Amino acid sequence: MINNVKNALIARSKKMTELKASLDEQLKSLPEGSIITKRRKYGTGYYWINNKTKPKYLSKKDSVLIEQLIQKAYIKEVIKSSETELNGLNRMLDCYPKITAEDIYEQLSDDRKRLVKPIITPIEQYVQEWQSRPYTPKPIAEGTPIFETLRGERVRSKSEQIIADRLYANGIPYKYECPLIVNGKLIHPDFTILRRSDRKEVYHEHLGKTDDEKYQNDNVPRINDYILGGYMLGDKLFLSFESSTTPLDARVIDKLINDQYK
Repeated sequence: MINNVKNALIARSKKMTELKASLDEQLKSLPEGSIITKRRKYGTGYYWINNKTKPKYLSKKDSVLIEQLIQKAYIKEVIKSSETELNGLNRMLDCYPKITAEDIYEQLSDDRKRLVKPIITPIEQYVQEWQSRPYTPKPIAEGTPIFETLRGERVRSKSEQIIADRLYANGIPYKYECPLIVNGKLIHPDFTILRRSDRKEVYHEHLGKTDDEKYQNDNVPRINDYILGGYMLGDKLFLSFESSTTPLDARVIDKLINDQYK
């Protein structure tokens, strides 16, 4: 199983490494020395310090130098903090187990698996149990055009058929219009997705008529309810869009699948 905690540590380590490298480059363009401040009767006094001369008082005409030295001091503090964090992240990564607790069962031989009661449900069993839980989808009215997915279920639009088929082709467990209570209201998200990497349910809503005023007005309260109910965009809620002139771009769905749904 992909371990989100380890991936997050690696991503943060990469970010801090890149930040430090960028700041090291910025320091090269800033003046030598450092700056100290002293409270004076009529305000703050700024003094330039380097190893070659005594502290030099900086007046208003030295405002550019003052700003550069203050920025330099700030950058050095950020670098110091990033170095400390990097050291901590690297220690954690060094100590991180190659096989996580969730994966131990999958590493056993078939003979041992038959004799072991898993402490943590194996992911494929977890997915199967999640997928098999019965639910009542939102009814589709008679006379509605028929769009059938590769999985053999009926959806409401060609775009939803594309989304469902992309999820299915990539092995992403999903439920179509599974009921959910959000902010005290019963709704039917277009797609409820089980993310294997952290066993978390996320929700995908496709907004297919974004240039239709009534459609927009109907969906604004729905998205507001999601957020008020704690389903934040980019965390548990993801959206795709289309209009009468701009159809659904399947590449967007593939990007969401690869970056968010696995």
